[in-house]
This record gives sequence, structure tokens and C-alpha cells, in this order.
Amino acid sequence: MKKLKIKTGDTVRITAGDHKGTEGKVMRVNLEKNKAIVEGANMVSKHEKPSAKNPQGGIVKKEALIHISNLALIDSKTGDVTRVGYEMKDGKKVRVSKKSNEVI
Repeated sequence: MKKLKIKTGDTVRITAGDHKGTEGKVMRVNLEKNKAIVEGANMVSKHEKPSAKNPQGGIVKKEALIHISNLALIDSKTGDVTRVGYEMKDGKKVRVSKKSNEVI
């Protein structure tokens, strides 16, 4: 299975496309497609039929998937984008920010 450096709950910035510069929290990651859903970014309109869950139906705004290559992790210490590396600490493999050398 492929390992991605961006996880659910991370704060990211979109680096390419129509929503470039938008920041948000990763809500879900799809490993098979290498895509993620970012909260409040890449909103699309979807037409939905009336159902028990949504009896009115109509046009619904929702977040669409964004490819992982178009996302950059935001360092919590500096507030700027950073790359992710891995280090062994106390016998465990942890994610580390390349800019600040802090454990993510």
C-alpha cells in the first residue's frame, strides 16, 4: 500500500489550480486515487434527487477531491508551507517538518 505524507486533520495550502492559495483542513484522503478533500476548498454544485435524507432535493454545494500533488502541508510553528520527512524517535517512525525540524 502506498504511503502519503498528507494525513486527515492536517492543515494544507492548495498550490495549483483554480483554488490556488486556499488553506483548509484535510477532511478525508483517498489512497487509491491519491486525492484528498479539503474543507471549504474546491466547492462544486451537485444536483440531488429528493430522498429521505434530503426531502427537498435540489442543488447542493460540496467539496470535491484534489490531487495530493497540488497540496502543501502548513507548518504549525512558522505558518508557512513545508515539506515532510520521516525520522526515527524513541523507536517509532514520525513525520517531521523539513523547515522547523518539529514533529508533526
